[in-house]
Amino acid sequence: MLTFATLIDRLAAAIGKAGALVLPLLVLTICINVLLRYVFNLGLIELEELQWHLNALTVMCCLAWAYQCDDHVRVDALHARFSSRKKDWVELLGVIFLLLPFTWLVAKNGWTIFSFSWAIKEGSPMPSGLPARYLVKGVMAAGFSLLVLQGIAIGLRALSRIVRSQ
Repeated sequence: MLTFATLIDRLAAAIGKAGALVLPLLVLTICINVLLRYVFNLGLIELEELQWHLNALTVMCCLAWAYQCDDHVRVDALHARFSSRKKDWVELLGVIFLLLPFTWLVAKNGWTIFSFSWAIKEGSPMPSGLPARYLVKGVMAAGFSLLVLQGIAIGLRALSRIVRSQ
C-alpha cells in the first residue's frame, strides 16, 4: 500500500519539477508580449495564446506536487489545533468525500473533452493563433488525473497512520 503511494509521490514530484521548469519560459513570454504591446504597439495573438498554454502546463503539472508537499490551501486555524490522529482522519475523509469525487469528475470529463478535441484536430479559432489546442486540453485532463492519484496516495498514507496508531 505504501509502496504504491511512494510511486505516485515520485511521479507527481517528477512531473511537478518538470512543470516548474516552464516558469522562466512563461515569464519570458509575458515580458516579450508586454514589450511588444506597450513599446512597439504590436499585439500578437500567438504570444497571448502561448502564455495561456504555458500557464496551463505549469499549473496542471504542479497541482499534485503542491498537494503532496502540503502547499495547498487549508483551514490552518482549525487544522493546527488538531492532534495528529484527528488530522489524519480529516485528511482521509477529505480525500474520500471531497477531493476524489471532484477531481475524478473533472478528470473524466477532461479526457472526454480532450478526445473530442483530438478527433477534430482542434486549433485556435483565431487565424494567427496556435494550432493543436487539443494538447493543452490533454495536459489539463492529465493534470487532474495525477491529482486523483496523489489524493489516493495521501489517503493511503493517512489510513496507514490511523491503523498504526490504534
